Amino acid sequence: METFLGIELATWWYLVVGAAFTGYVILDGFDLGVGLIHLFFKKEESRRISLNAIGPVWDGNEVWLVIGGGALFAGFPEVYATLFSAFYIPFMLFLVMIIFRAVSIEFRSKEPMLWWRKMWDTAFAISSGLIAFLLGVVLGNVLLGFEIDANGNFTGSWLDFLNPYAILVGITTVAMFMMHGSLYLVMKTRDRMYAKLSIISKNTTIFFVISYLILTVYTLIYIPHLTDNFTNNPALFVLPLLAILLVANITRQVAKRKFMGAFISSALSMAILLILVAIELFPVILLSTTNPEYSLTAFNASASEKTLEIMLTIAAIAIPLVGFYTGFVFWTFRGKTVVDKDSY
Repeated sequence: METFLGIELATWWYLVVGAAFTGYVILDGFDLGVGLIHLFFKKEESRRISLNAIGPVWDGNEVWLVIGGGALFAGFPEVYATLFSAFYIPFMLFLVMIIFRAVSIEFRSKEPMLWWRKMWDTAFAISSGLIAFLLGVVLGNVLLGFEIDANGNFTGSWLDFLNPYAILVGITTVAMFMMHGSLYLVMKTRDRMYAKLSIISKNTTIFFVISYLILTVYTLIYIPHLTDNFTNNPALFVLPLLAILLVANITRQVAKRKFMGAFISSALSMAILLILVAIELFPVILLSTTNPEYSLTAFNASASEKTLEIMLTIAAIAIPLVGFYTGFVFWTFRGKTVVDKDSY
């Protein structure tokens, strides 16, 4: 098998897919979080500020989801086929909610009627919540594994995905995004809205910490196979320790009202948690509960080596460019949010 810097191409592509989805979770995570807390604001001006805080970046942040999906299709086509056929209903609902969220943001301020704006405010909050929850449910089932036969076909029922562990991961994801969104929004506001968001960020942080602790204990007790790679390589335990320290630092920074530090710690904790997921599963991508030998891995489900080599070259050029553009947009629209006649 061909290598680059001593690492197999399939492993490199595993990292590329993981990096793209990590970028999406961190960036669109605060957009979804803003949607989740949107109805906590009662005043018209506060809701407009909420929307305009993410207005310049929300659609660009979704690009990372497209990159992740495209990278998965290019690098691991069998995984893409199995995953999307197994999660057909959740993914279709996910896409509908993405559409509704976009429509809600764009249509909300097009008409002055109160009922019109309330309708789209509610649609924005519900769609954001369902997107976050469905992402967690999918991740929970990927960690848990599901029924896959020798041909990579899903043989279970979509109702199997609504198991306690996946639901718990979904709730934790909602809590994490609520915290992440409130931390972002508090940095973009001032005066009374800043004061209100200071309280919201504190409460959402508590919600996330409680959910995270429950999920961690549940995983250690009932999903022991997820710790195998760490048991075999004790040096990796530094990563769970780092995750705990980052989560603890979020609470510390929020208590001190140092919200920039809290937001950075929140983003880093998301990255570390997804790295933990990758390590827990590697080299498996989709675990078969029917027979572990039927599992799809980075090596038995990857594209040809030539395809991986070409696509890795493209990714090495394209992803940094998207990252540079993303950073440029955030730098351009830095500072507190101001609402004017041309705003959402």
